[in-house]
Amino acid sequence: MTHLLRRSELAVPACNSNMFAKAAACGADLVFLDLEDAVPAAVKEQSRAKAITALNELDWGRAARAVRINGLDTRWCHDDIIEVVTEAGQNLDTIVVPKARRARDVWWVDVLVTQLEAKLGLSEHIRLEVLIEEVEGLANAEEIAVASPRLDALIFGVGDFSLSQGARVDTNFVPVGDYPGDFWHYARNKVIVAARIAGIDAIDAPYPDFKDLKGYERDARRASLLGYAGKWAIHPDQVPVANEVYSPTADEIARAERNLAAYREAEALGRGAVGVNGVLVDAAHAKMAEAVLARAASIDSSVGSAG
Repeated sequence: MTHLLRRSELAVPACNSNMFAKAAACGADLVFLDLEDAVPAAVKEQSRAKAITALNELDWGRAARAVRINGLDTRWCHDDIIEVVTEAGQNLDTIVVPKARRARDVWWVDVLVTQLEAKLGLSEHIRLEVLIEEVEGLANAEEIAVASPRLDALIFGVGDFSLSQGARVDTNFVPVGDYPGDFWHYARNKVIVAARIAGIDAIDAPYPDFKDLKGYERDARRASLLGYAGKWAIHPDQVPVANEVYSPTADEIARAERNLAAYREAEALGRGAVGVNGVLVDAAHAKMAEAVLARAASIDSSVGSAG
């Protein structure tokens, strides 16, 4: 996974500027101003201008600043990239690319952003996150994940994916009939495998029923067990839940410290493994412990700098 925190990625409609300040201050690791599905066609251009103003004028604190552009097959996408990067590129961390179907979709955005950065003399490279929300995109997830060095996260977009697959689900993307097991396990697992092949993060799908925080937490925990680094939020109330779920627990940190200390001591004595409380701990466990402690340190550093 990357060194960036993406425990919570909050979506905010770019047409609703009254939501921007609250979103920036809610504690999300990343906030993206949505120019795509959340914005009616009649106000696409006005919403783009609102997003540019917000990027340039709002205090975003420690949150990463992002926009989700319109799909590559729409008439707004080209101007989304050019205008936002030209007018607010110095205050933009990430572009979220929807409905990627093949690697060429990511490549096209990469080339355009690269040209703009060179033209404008931007010192910081803008990152890309890509939504896997079409059946074709899921089938090509591995090639999409390695399509650009800018790309550092895949997002499972369950809403449009439901439509693309023809799944019979309700408005919360839950199957309308009895189904054995986790309905979305295959898709979630394929996205995380593709992300890990590329060494990037995977972000779990939105949960539309924003009043059902227990359900949101349940889905977040299931995805976290698979290796997801965070979850999409569509309401600020979901943000603290995601931040907690995707942070190592006190028990996980204590176990990591204990296992790593025991392994290092054994290593110093020329042994490649050691028993800790009756359980074998070897090099693989040491790497797992290091990953847990590195994530905990990253969270402490980010939250501490914000305070």
